[in-house]
Amino acid sequence: MKVDLDKWYRPKVDKEEFRKLCEKSDWAGFKHVFIYFSVLIFFGYLAYYTWGTWWSLLFFLIYGNIYACSDSIWHETGHKTAFKSKFWNNFFYQISSYMDNFEPVRWRWSHFKHHGYTAYDDPHDFEIAIRKPTDLFLFFSHFIPFAPLLTFHKTLQFETMKHAVGVTTPVMEQCIPEKERSKCRNSARIHVGIWLIVIFISIIYQTWLPVLYLVLPGFYGKTLVASFGLTQHTGLQENIKDHRYSTRTVYLNPVFSFLYWHMEYHIEHHMFPTVPSYNLDKLHHHIKDQLPRTNDGLIDAYKEILPALMKQKEDSAYFFKKEVPEPQNA
Repeated sequence: MKVDLDKWYRPKVDKEEFRKLCEKSDWAGFKHVFIYFSVLIFFGYLAYYTWGTWWSLLFFLIYGNIYACSDSIWHETGHKTAFKSKFWNNFFYQISSYMDNFEPVRWRWSHFKHHGYTAYDDPHDFEIAIRKPTDLFLFFSHFIPFAPLLTFHKTLQFETMKHAVGVTTPVMEQCIPEKERSKCRNSARIHVGIWLIVIFISIIYQTWLPVLYLVLPGFYGKTLVASFGLTQHTGLQENIKDHRYSTRTVYLNPVFSFLYWHMEYHIEHHMFPTVPSYNLDKLHHHIKDQLPRTNDGLIDAYKEILPALMKQKEDSAYFFKKEVPEPQNA
């Protein structure tokens, strides 16, 4: 699969420098996943060690939010840029797909379409979380532990269950080639099967621990990754072939940037999806004078997003328009 970005705006980058930026590294990939899983296991152990006390609640919240940040590993391995090795990209793609409730076949195809038609209505971009007319309840539910259970019919878990029983959903119909749909359904059945095994173990041993570790983080641990992900496109212009207007780059502190695997440089990623995430900060340095102002942290980003959502509630045509630099002289 190759995304055609020829008709999209792309800033000028030195060809030799760009070649270096596109170089993939097994070392960079393994370093990230080793630190990530080490931290995840550490807080998972603290949650187990303090089980039965209020401390366990705190540690499970931390564990769940780190667990949900597997989204970043899923994304980078899905682009096959996390590792130089094809094997390790696919290995960690399968693991992180389960962790993040992203059925791997569906999401490889829908993400391909997301890059080809970012924030488009037709063809429909299924990866824009908040669409117009604005559903403020759905928006805020992303940040509240277990709130997604109130809109379970809109969750990724429910979609996976539908695929597992053979339902052809709109995303399957519009994104996945017919010959790939059986793979999607079989993959969904594997995910649902794992959920059922974990739930069965919890029932047999009369403990919540297995489901808290392996099934429920997607319901109680999305606060942090949602706060990152919803900055990407929310409130911005749609149906335009220029990522400077439809996508947002945000500076994050080092801890958040690690958990998000530098995907806060999101304009840069959409313009040049072959650049590994660990090189996006370097790419940003080369092209930032051709981009709109970078938001200085999450608070600054949500100062744009929240008023825009409120206005879109009343006027679906409204969007926050980014100011872009004047074209450079050739």
